[in-house]
Order: sequence, then structure tokens, then C-alpha cells
Amino acid sequence: MYTKTKNLKCLLKTSCSILLLLFLTTGFNTVSAQTVNVTGTWKANIETPIGLIKYTFLLKQDGEKLTGKINRETDQGVKSDVELTEGKILGNSIAFVEIYKTPDNDIRIDHKGTFTADEMNLVRQVGDFATENVVLKKEKEAASQDGGAAPRLARQAQTIVLGADDKAAFPPAPEGFDKKRDGIATGKIEMVEYDSKSVGNKRKMMVYTPPGYSPNKKYPVLYLLHGIGGDETEWYKQGAPDVILDNLYADKKLVPMIVVLPNGRAQLNDRAEGNVYATAPAFESFEKDLLNDVIPFIESKYSVKMSRENRAVAGLSMGGGQSLNFGLGNLNTFAWIGGFSSAPNQKAPEVLVPNPGETAQKLKLLWISCGDQDGLISFSQKLHAYLKENKVPHIWHMDSGKHEFKVWKNDLYLFSQLLFK
Repeated sequence: MYTKTKNLKCLLKTSCSILLLLFLTTGFNTVSAQTVNVTGTWKANIETPIGLIKYTFLLKQDGEKLTGKINRETDQGVKSDVELTEGKILGNSIAFVEIYKTPDNDIRIDHKGTFTADEMNLVRQVGDFATENVVLKKEKEAASQDGGAAPRLARQAQTIVLGADDKAAFPPAPEGFDKKRDGIATGKIEMVEYDSKSVGNKRKMMVYTPPGYSPNKKYPVLYLLHGIGGDETEWYKQGAPDVILDNLYADKKLVPMIVVLPNGRAQLNDRAEGNVYATAPAFESFEKDLLNDVIPFIESKYSVKMSRENRAVAGLSMGGGQSLNFGLGNLNTFAWIGGFSSAPNQKAPEVLVPNPGETAQKLKLLWISCGDQDGLISFSQKLHAYLKENKVPHIWHMDSGKHEFKVWKNDLYLFSQLLFK
């Protein structure tokens, strides 16, 4: 009996060992079969505040270690390279870091996500000011009839999904709204210089005063902000704000106001040159300059009304994100806020509007707009959805166009007519 029992135990033990070995082998092979080596060339075209950027990721995987290089090219043909760092692979998860080095500072861009044999879904965290989702496609080689190999580029197209709410709130501006007219009164636009204590030097901005401006009358003020690739002259050179406003005054459609065009890049060298992405932290720092230096200077030099109900802030792209961040974050300073095609620097909706009831009570106007062909439209859509859900009054206007001044001119034409009424 003892011998039979002993033999049975041995048989069971042997069988279990075989089963365990089979399980481990099968399991390992299954995992191995699911794991894809990412070595190769991956590409994506990414819409950014300064236009379309063509990205090429040259990756090399060695077990769980990932190395490589990242090439980028703007639609103006400006090229730059950066080494990939902190690369890791675990199963089908991937993480790596991209660093933009400049003489003044470095910007860290964290990439995290998952991948298959031919597609990579990543979340890009750009410093502390922007998060975006991107999809990379692996470049494949298609064999030609002569036995050679021809590279096939897989481009990432930005997916724009429009919903029932995504429509124009107003008709477009009439033909010629941005063209100079003869025989009408015109405002004055000038370049001024102010002491910026927050930056530590003298800075420049442009100021538009309306037709018939008089120091004996008090005026409300609109602070109009530019994009990441511009400076205090961008609106004036490309957006014709003085012409648009002059025409509206001639048609008696505006409340007389002063319009300030500051430089939203708050750093010692505030020129839009070199790698403008490297200056992104300076756009966040501009909040201090705007509140503590720009506004006090304007209110000391010009005849203005000094109350939140008489201050507006709006901007395009990076300036749109600034306007939403600064305006909604300082409702005791601004009551009129506009984001035109706001860039990913705008904060998350729940951060922008943590107390919907208070925001709704204090706002005079919250304007959100974007072109229907703009790859950044999802940021505006998400903010609109959050505001709608939380019953915060606002205007969501979808224009016709891409990330371009054609859209922003129309935004200024429409937005300005609603101010200070």
C-alpha cells in the first residue's frame, strides 16, 4: 500500500512539473509573440501653435532599453535634431524623453504610451504647460518589382471630429472688412516702451487709440495677445487690427476702446527667433508682467477706466491659451475673455474653471473660437463641453479655416463688437 501511494505521489509530482513547465513555456512564448520590437523609423505630422511640424523618430530597441534620435522640420523648412533619452520598453508600453536645448533653458518633453507593430499612441507632456495626444506610424518598406525596397512614408493626419455644437455662432465678416477705406476717421497706433520689473528690462508694446481719442474721456481696454511665433508686432503686421477697428467705428458698431498689443514672451531676449518653442515658459511668465507692469503702465499713461468690467483679454493660438489662463485665473482683473484657436498651453477645463458658479457670476463674456480645419480644435471643443455641462455662459464659435490669420481676423471682427456693452 505504501509503495502504491508513493508511486502515485511521484506520478502526480512529475505530471505537475510537466504541466508547470508547459505552462511557463507557453506563457513565455505567448508574451514573446505579443512583444514587438520598435526598432525602426516612426513618423508623425503634428499641428502646433507655429504650424505643422514633421517629426521623425529613429528608434533602436535592445531588450527593455530604448535609444534613438528625433528629427523635426517646420513647414518653413527649419530643421533640428535632439537625442532621445530615458528610453524604456516594457511589454507593449514605451516611454522616453525629448529635450530641447537652448542657450537660455531646456524644455523637457515626456512621451508615454503603447505600441503595436505599425502604430504608436503617445501622450506628450511638454514641460509644465501642455499635454497632447499623438499617433506615430512606422515607416515600412514595400518591395519593388525589381527586388529593391522603396520606403513608404506613413503620415499622421490630424483627426478632426465635429459634433452638433461645432458650428458658426455668427455670420462671417463682410467682404473688405480688413481693407483700408478712404474718407473715414482713423485711430492711432504707436509703439511704446515700459519698464518691466518682472523681466528686469525695458520692453515694447503697440497701443491703438480709437478715432477721436481724448484724454478728457475714459476708455475701456482690450489686451490682444499674439502667438508663439510672433511678438508685439504680429497682430499689426498680419492681422490689420487698426484697419478692422477703424472700419467698425465708421459703421458705428464698436464701443470706443484702447487696444494694447504687448509682447507675451516675458524674458530678457523677447524676440521671436531661433527655436521659439524653447521660449514657451516665458509665455507662462507673462502673466506676472501683464498684471504688475503692463496694465499699470497703460493705466498711468492713457485715459482708461480702471475696473474689471472695463478690461478684456484675448489672443490667438499661444496667446489664446494665455488669455484663457490669465483671464479665468484673474476674474477680479478681467471680465471679458477670448480664446482664438487656443493652443495646448491652455490649462485643463476643470483647472481653468474650478468653481463654475463663481465664474458664471463674474464673467461678462467668455468667447471660444477655432477654425473647422484646425488640428488644435479639440482643446476648444473640450473647454466648450465642460462649460456647457457646468452651465457657464459662453460663446462657442467655429470658423471656417485652418490655424491662420484669416480665422483670427474674423474672430477680432466679431469679438470686438460684443465688448463693453
